[in-house]
Amino acid sequence: MVLHLSWVDFLIIALYFVFVIGIGVYLKRFAGTGEDFFLAGRRNNAWVAGLAFLSANMGALELMGMTGNTFEYGMFVAHFYWIGAIPAMLFLAVYMMPFYYSSKIHSVPGYLKLRFDEKTRVLNAIAFAIMTLLVSGINLYAMALVLRTFLGWNWDACMWASALTVATYVALGGLMSAIFTEIVQFFLIWFGLVLASILGIVEVGGWNEIFSRLPETMRHLWATSADPSLNGMHVTWMGIVLGLGFVLSFGYWTTDFLVVQRAFSANNLRSARMTPIIASFFKMALPFIVVMGGLIAWVLAHDPRAGFHLLEEGGQIRYDSALPMLIARYYPQGLIGLGVTALLAGFMAGQAGNISAFNTVWTYDIYKSVINRTASDSHYVWMGRVATIAGILVSVVTAYWAKSFPSIMDYMQAIFSWVNAPLFATMLLGMFVVWITPAGAFWGLLAGMLSSFSLFIAVKFGWIAQNAITLSGVASPMAANFWRAWWAWLITFGVTIIVSLFTEKKPREELVGLVKGLTPIEKDEGAKFYQRPGVMAVISLIVMVILNIIFW
Repeated sequence: MVLHLSWVDFLIIALYFVFVIGIGVYLKRFAGTGEDFFLAGRRNNAWVAGLAFLSANMGALELMGMTGNTFEYGMFVAHFYWIGAIPAMLFLAVYMMPFYYSSKIHSVPGYLKLRFDEKTRVLNAIAFAIMTLLVSGINLYAMALVLRTFLGWNWDACMWASALTVATYVALGGLMSAIFTEIVQFFLIWFGLVLASILGIVEVGGWNEIFSRLPETMRHLWATSADPSLNGMHVTWMGIVLGLGFVLSFGYWTTDFLVVQRAFSANNLRSARMTPIIASFFKMALPFIVVMGGLIAWVLAHDPRAGFHLLEEGGQIRYDSALPMLIARYYPQGLIGLGVTALLAGFMAGQAGNISAFNTVWTYDIYKSVINRTASDSHYVWMGRVATIAGILVSVVTAYWAKSFPSIMDYMQAIFSWVNAPLFATMLLGMFVVWITPAGAFWGLLAGMLSSFSLFIAVKFGWIAQNAITLSGVASPMAANFWRAWWAWLITFGVTIIVSLFTEKKPREELVGLVKGLTPIEKDEGAKFYQRPGVMAVISLIVMVILNIIFW
């Protein structure tokens, strides 16, 4: 399906591209030092950092990936927003951010260097860099899919146009440029996409009508989770809680430098702790766009009178085209340009977040740590810009790999189970157990990553059955991702403890500010209740519980 856009639509899209490049050109003057380029000078307040924190996560995965997954799995996808995000975001704010922020590090691997040693830092930095470039390809692919869906343009031209735009404004302005555009993109996404859900609800006949036309396997969050055959994701409540709610969620939100970097840009520790808490309230509201959009798309696609079909490529249904097809259905000429721009804004937010995180980790945790330790600060800023361009070029290659998956969400969760799941075990033990050793952390992290990737390869090539991982009679690729993440976390946790029992520990005086019990925590006396991280975290948690009960 190719739409004929009006000149107004083209003008809106063109103005957006000019705007984001202009931001990069303008902010280049404020990105002369490493602190400015990689951490935005640590000048942002909690609201700016909080909106950027969420916007960096609101890329292709959030918008098209989750909408497509809802078309495939139903209401179970809301778990990614509630139990699969909120507890971990609050844990980061309340318990982990003091260790991160007080150590004045540039990156999460930088914490591993201080807590453990150089080899653990480099191991994680390399794994994170590879993961980031793989994820970055998803955003390029998704941007190309939008342009192809609406305009019928060539895949290659779409990907290169998107890649060059992101490369330009991030290379010029660094993290500040990325954060500034992420704030703009946050509002564009909400104002540009929420209308698709509203119009879909109106067309189908209301909220209750949508749910009444869904099969039983797609209507509930928890009611069908006791038996995997009763829900579309083919996963039990234990897989949801252990795999998604604990390992994948905590592994992503507490250790993935893509989002944590935004909190590092805050102007003080309290603002840094409030950053993920502010983001958590908006995160809980996002299912109204993506989950509701996916449910509406399913109802329309299964109604012969609606004439609604997802995009097909090579005989394979592209679940990720659900949201673009809804926009194509509901938005008139003149307004469709806003919808397309909102989608592109979301993908650029995710892409810019990945690339700004990649250039920081490459520069400080690989290049400076291993290749050139004595260069000047201006040289490292130059290297950060070079890494931005190189990262974009590699992302174009990985975009074609992402294109081979029917659902980009399955692809994403597989990557997170390789890197983030084992890293969370390492970070958890490192921050809360004083006697965990550098050798234990290194070998535990390596064992966890290798075990997760080995299980993925074994299932992919049919060496073992998928349900052997999930311990159930039926399984989906997503269920396998949840359980593989759990096994990787468990292996990392066990190996780290065992090796630590027999290897040399770091002196306690070297761990001050890095481990619980050896780190002073900032008090909140005198602050208003909405400025206290602990109080706001409890409120956020209560809202999450209420939502789970409503959609039980």
